[in-house]
Amino acid sequence: MNIELGKKINTLRRRLGISQKDLASRLRLRGVDVTNQAVSKWENGSSLPNAQQFLVLCGILDVRDVMGEFLDAPAPSPLSGLDEEGLRKALEYIELLRLSGLYSSAAAEPLEVRHLPLYDIAVSAGTGQFLDNSEYELVAVGSEVSPSANFGVRISGDSMEPRFSHGQIVWVKQQSTLEIGEIGVFLYDDSAYIKKLHRGFSGASLVSLNPSYEDIMLDSRSELRILGKVMN
Repeated sequence: MNIELGKKINTLRRRLGISQKDLASRLRLRGVDVTNQAVSKWENGSSLPNAQQFLVLCGILDVRDVMGEFLDAPAPSPLSGLDEEGLRKALEYIELLRLSGLYSSAAAEPLEVRHLPLYDIAVSAGTGQFLDNSEYELVAVGSEVSPSANFGVRISGDSMEPRFSHGQIVWVKQQSTLEIGEIGVFLYDDSAYIKKLHRGFSGASLVSLNPSYEDIMLDSRSELRILGKVMN
């Protein structure tokens, strides 16, 4: 049993790319006073961590299903038995609960991965496409996406090059106002655009970063709706 447990600790440690010395340092930072020699003894099976050491060790090694990792007896997932649509709705609801901040534990570490809706219909960086569509997929994102972003859209066209290219996903913070000079997603004349909001002598306009494209002058008789601010 000691040997099997030690092999598992070794495997998990190597998966994270940390040394025995690094693991011992992380344990000490969490109040478990051990040396890298102690970690070595755990891994070769000559000794076992005590209960406190083991629990802290699982936290550092990102072990959430202890039985599944160490006893090959995975606990049943609360999402098991759901079809694809049910799984999508469950993940969406979990994300809404997390973002609300009402149900988070003060002692819990922040989640590294979250799921944001990515809408199917492309936002135009050229001629414009309608963005009134409920079809989307939930995409797992990490720290590379701004924590303020609520949803994503995929760019179509090259009018925002070189900063944004065709097919690129932009992540957006949903809001109804923008400052002059900010880049956002707009709905204008039943077409959706990613543009920079500009105001000049002749009035407000939506501006492309690619100088090959003319500005879209905003007519007060047409409705302009700001969908959000681009956070990329």
